[in-house]
Amino acid sequence: MDQNSSFSAGTADIRSANGDALAEVTVIVCASCRDETGSDVHPRAGELLADDTRRASSGEVRVRAVECLGNCKRRLSAAILRDGCWSYVFGDLTAASGADLVTGAKLFATSTDGLIPWRGRPDSLKRGLVARIPPLDLLKD
Repeated sequence: MDQNSSFSAGTADIRSANGDALAEVTVIVCASCRDETGSDVHPRAGELLADDTRRASSGEVRVRAVECLGNCKRRLSAAILRDGCWSYVFGDLTAASGADLVTGAKLFATSTDGLIPWRGRPDSLKRGLVARIPPLDLLKD
């Protein structure tokens, strides 16, 4: 789906240094997600995923937790956003998917077309793609 460059954001402000581009990327993790058993035990699986993502990022990628992304049927969920680019929502993650989210964020940061490249994307981010949302300035109506 997002392999088609005709869907590029066209508004991405590409930085020459990876650090500058990484500053424009945020990983949002749903902290209220439950594990596959649906257990209410705390910490919730989503909180564990948020912690795992923070550890994997080593401070390189901005990681935020939110109470609910509304993707409950796909269990553990997260989103990756970049200023002026498409936003991505993923589901069917595990509490240990933090490194995959960070890899996706780094790929996104170095993208020249405002999309997360398909090549090099971790399998969990290929299989788990729920939605891709355009930047507001790309909408025509």
